[in-house]
Amino acid sequence: MKHFAKLFIALLLTLSVVHAKEFVIDSTHSHVGFFIKHMMISNVKGHFKTYSSEIDFDTEKKRFTTLNAKIEAASIDTGIAKRDDHLRSADFFDVEKFKTIEFVMTSMKENKIYGKLTMHGITKNIVLESTLHGVVKDFQGHQRIGFSLEGKLNRKDFGLTWNKLLEGGGLTVDETVNLSIEIEAIEL
Repeated sequence: MKHFAKLFIALLLTLSVVHAKEFVIDSTHSHVGFFIKHMMISNVKGHFKTYSSEIDFDTEKKRFTTLNAKIEAASIDTGIAKRDDHLRSADFFDVEKFKTIEFVMTSMKENKIYGKLTMHGITKNIVLESTLHGVVKDFQGHQRIGFSLEGKLNRKDFGLTWNKLLEGGGLTVDETVNLSIEIEAIEL
């Protein structure tokens, strides 16, 4: 009877993930970006050029079973070389010491993805809002998914504390970082 119970549990676990498929990011149609308030009057936008992921997506339930990502911190690009060099320095990302930024999904409830973000050597829980844009077959017959992720984090929580006070009050760089991520992924 014990043997039958173990077999039954194994079968149930197998059936529960039968629709989950592995996907890989199509980086030519994806963007891992952010924006942050500068001098309290404008937003500075940027993105990371180099990233990878582990994505398992249940095409029947339309939900992620795995969503993990790794970003190369040195690939930050705001369009201004001098600013990017400063962001790579010990004042901010310290890319010589902390080479990657990593996200590991812990759960998904409705359109919220919960996970652990490790940046600058510090791990914190964050929540991302996800929007699934669709599941389609491309011209070569490969299944693709498109989705967006949005969220906010306080950079000081991750030890990114550099700032300067403005003459009239306020800070040069806001503490809140807005994440804006657009992903298109292809089934392996």
